[in-house]
Amino acid sequence: MSMARASSGLAYPERFYAAASYVGFDGSPNSAAKGLTSKFSNDSALLLYALYQQAVVGPCNIPKPSSWSPVEQSKWKSWQGLGNMAATEAMRLFVKILEEEDPGWYSRASNFAAEPVVDVQMNHNSKVEPVMENGISSLETKTVSTENGSLMETQDKDVILEGLGSVAVYDQWIAPPISGQCPKARYEHGAAIVQDKMYIYGGNHNGRYLNDLHVLDLRSWTWSKVEAKAGTESANAVTLTPCAGHSLIPWENKLLSIAGHTKDPSETIQVKVFDLQTCSWSTIKIYGKPPVSRGGQSVTLFGTSLVIFGGQDAKRLLLNDLHILDLETMTWDEVDAVGVPPSPRSDHTAAVHAERYLLIFGGGSHATCFNDLHVLDLQTMEWSRPTQQGEIPTARAGHAGVTIGENWFIVGGGDNKSGVSETVVLNMSTLVWSVVTSVQGRVPLASEGLSLAVSSYSGEDVLVSFGGYNGRYNSEVHVLKPSHKSTLPSRIIETPVLDSVSAVHNATNATRDVESESEVGQEGKIREIVMDNVESELSKSKGVQSTGHLIAALKAEKEELESSLNKEKLQSIQLNQELTEAETRNADLCKELQSVRSQLAAEQSRCFKLEVDVAELRQKLQTMETLQKELELLQRQKAASEQAALNAKQKQGSGGVWGWLAGTPSPDQKADDA
Repeated sequence: MSMARASSGLAYPERFYAAASYVGFDGSPNSAAKGLTSKFSNDSALLLYALYQQAVVGPCNIPKPSSWSPVEQSKWKSWQGLGNMAATEAMRLFVKILEEEDPGWYSRASNFAAEPVVDVQMNHNSKVEPVMENGISSLETKTVSTENGSLMETQDKDVILEGLGSVAVYDQWIAPPISGQCPKARYEHGAAIVQDKMYIYGGNHNGRYLNDLHVLDLRSWTWSKVEAKAGTESANAVTLTPCAGHSLIPWENKLLSIAGHTKDPSETIQVKVFDLQTCSWSTIKIYGKPPVSRGGQSVTLFGTSLVIFGGQDAKRLLLNDLHILDLETMTWDEVDAVGVPPSPRSDHTAAVHAERYLLIFGGGSHATCFNDLHVLDLQTMEWSRPTQQGEIPTARAGHAGVTIGENWFIVGGGDNKSGVSETVVLNMSTLVWSVVTSVQGRVPLASEGLSLAVSSYSGEDVLVSFGGYNGRYNSEVHVLKPSHKSTLPSRIIETPVLDSVSAVHNATNATRDVESESEVGQEGKIREIVMDNVESELSKSKGVQSTGHLIAALKAEKEELESSLNKEKLQSIQLNQELTEAETRNADLCKELQSVRSQLAAEQSRCFKLEVDVAELRQKLQTMETLQKELELLQRQKAASEQAALNAKQKQGSGGVWGWLAGTPSPDQKADDA
């Protein structure tokens, strides 16, 4: 295989290729063995070999050497110990170690052609030129060459190799060359990647729900339609109802389609299962009380469970309820978390961090969009709203997100006015936002309802987006490879490559194990491979620190964090106790208040009765006064009558003066005469 070389500079990856050329690597695994052992110590030589293989070939996937050769065993162990270290990281470590071992290597390397060695078969009759449009890079093949009598498109080694290997630039969206039967343009569909294949199911096109299933082979960039069939068993038969706003989750060589809007919605959430081996849809029996049907919810895989939050039901009612589906027992459980939950919303994104925390970002209601961040502790089931830092994204809904390590990448979305052009990343440990890249104009990446999934190639992760709606329905595919900077763990600010330290430490231990087994014929103890270059970033000196010291420092930091966590837990317990006591006092006061209220009601009732009695007595008193007046009147009348009778009697007895003068006898005299 011929080797292709290009002029190098100080930037990566050219600097790495110059260093590899200086050391003596020419592309074959054993090419620099003699040069390495003559220039460097055994430990450094093994580490340089492993880092070169990791950078050029990728993670070690070859079987362990069967021959009892200490050298071959040590080389394999060193390479295997690097795990899934990214190629860019391996390049930087390779150059760092070379600079520590041979500080003047670059000046001496300039005396000869320090050219990068790329293990790629080149075709000199082809020319591929990158084309930039609206901030998205694509490639156009200018010529074709003939191989074995057939036409074959040739493509530049730096951009198109094989599938995801075509993505060589970092932090920039690229439109790969797509072939095959492209799916209908859509948004609010479901997307999932399983074994280098991206599956697209359902969605919305021109207001119509879809139920087709398509797959994109990420190795050949070829679309094909999956002719799926419903389950044959009557118990598992499923009708492929067109839907949109659902979630597509890969699980045990199956795809789970959760919820979604349909033309004739059911009362509760439906779970459909697509078997990737039999290419058939089916349903499974689910226990517990399922949530109400909805679309635009978030569904996040947490261990062996799915966490469902929010969405919008068939009556356009926004939701903020929380449910968990146990995938082992297939049982629904409604969670009543404490704290203040996010406001009801749909078309938000969710992610799980550190196998404990559920993060909710953005989304929209009927009137507005959000850019708030909420965190649910899945152990204590308590909501919180932490403070965001960095370049906080604008409000949006309909965006998509995926996680790589502790980094959460957010793409697309809109605010009912325009699409969002920035691709942002949140470090979930420090809650610091930063912008990865930005696109220009009305492009699919600035759309609502697009999908985003993550795959990997040669140990590096690649983001893959599809579809969306930004005034028109889209069916384009774009890919982005996050750089070393954007995927670097946030806690590593002073120490640039903590993951590499761990990986190289594993390689060191593996090397020591093999060498200790083959110590017959060797004198003394084999020196440990140490990461002088990494510790030099901290001490800025030539002093050598062992990997054990770094691990001890990390353990100390871990213990300090655990101590702080324990203090926080203790404080939380104390606060909970105080809250319990306050609630108890409140309950007692409520009881006492209720008792006082009862007594007051009784007193009010007694007062009312007394007022009634008083009113009755007053009425009787008034009656008595009237009777008294009548009695006095009668007494006066009686006295007057008696006086009148007396006066009349006296008058009749005397006869008067005139009778005496006239000689008229009195009645008594008349009686006597008679």
